[in-house]
Amino acid sequence: MNFVFISPYFPVNYYRFCIGLKEARANVLAIGDMPYENLRDELKWVLKEYYRVDDLHNRDQLQAACDHFTHRYGKIDRIESHNEYWLETDAWLRTMYNVPGLKLDEIGVMKSKIRMKEIFSSAGIAVARGQIVGSWDETLQFISQVGYPVIVKPDTGVGASNTCRINNEEDLAKFFAYRSHCPYIMEEFIEGQIHTFDGLVDDQGNIVFYTSHVYNDGIMECVLDQLDVTFYSERHVPADLEDAGRRSVAAFGIKERFFHLEFFRLPGEGKIVALEANMRPPGGPILDMMNFANDINIYQEWANMIVQGKFNTAIYDQNLRKYYCAFVGRRKSRQYNLSHEEVIDRCGRFIAAHESLPAVYSQAMGDYFYLIRSPEYDEIAEARKLILA
Repeated sequence: MNFVFISPYFPVNYYRFCIGLKEARANVLAIGDMPYENLRDELKWVLKEYYRVDDLHNRDQLQAACDHFTHRYGKIDRIESHNEYWLETDAWLRTMYNVPGLKLDEIGVMKSKIRMKEIFSSAGIAVARGQIVGSWDETLQFISQVGYPVIVKPDTGVGASNTCRINNEEDLAKFFAYRSHCPYIMEEFIEGQIHTFDGLVDDQGNIVFYTSHVYNDGIMECVLDQLDVTFYSERHVPADLEDAGRRSVAAFGIKERFFHLEFFRLPGEGKIVALEANMRPPGGPILDMMNFANDINIYQEWANMIVQGKFNTAIYDQNLRKYYCAFVGRRKSRQYNLSHEEVIDRCGRFIAAHESLPAVYSQAMGDYFYLIRSPEYDEIAEARKLILA
């Protein structure tokens, strides 16, 4: 198999996908804008060839790279970046070279938040009321129905970028004065806790791996208010969340890729409300959290599924994963009771990994993180309190 990986050095843990592909006996061909000598050695060792371009937005250069690979190695079998930023680029290349996977005519629903609502609704899942921002009068009419605050964000934005909370008409006037010209979606504000349904689907649309993560605060709040960031993976995925997740995966027609679905769980009755769908692995070190929670190698299992057409579902217990695994992010701008050395001393038996976060993640996730795990939730909760106190 000839596998073309776009930008295999970012996010920083994605080189492990390439290692998995090599272990599965694929030819790993990569395209990127980073000089070859700057790639980490572990990545260099597994690449069959690396084609450097000046700009990953330059489609002529990307086409030249794929033409070169085709001429030298034969037909390209897969093209992937696993990166939301390059979702349309991946689809364009797959369309150009007739490679299996999402094509250009299929990604509209995967990018537009307003169209995501339509798909969730078609699956019988509640969504926050929302609409594309139109005129001032149309916007005021919508707000009269849902009330302040409201949330506005680009309809095709990545992550929480350019997302803001509008609390009153003065905020609304500022938004209209300074917004960019891209389409924006406005939504009612939902008070609830974010629960994700994350996993991997084979080429027949079967979910072969899934898990869930529970967030203390939403990413938007963490970015806007610079809150400490912490979330954890469930050992057992609640039945109602799994049902909503499975119906969503089927409705979106996801095949042979990771998914990251976000839902609100409302206080009180605990109703599930869909937030958005992402056709990529969850961000930051969450793939590593999957590994630590289950004692698996999700990078290798994904590669085996792609190259060999099989995923070993026996590697984990779908009903009860081995551990809770939590992400705990600290910010340089805040003072904590315990130094890093004291955290290691007090919580070391629970810490599976710890390191600095790349600057691109710092707004949403902090500057330094700890991954902690335990089969007991109370131990995870206590360690999180100590680290963030």
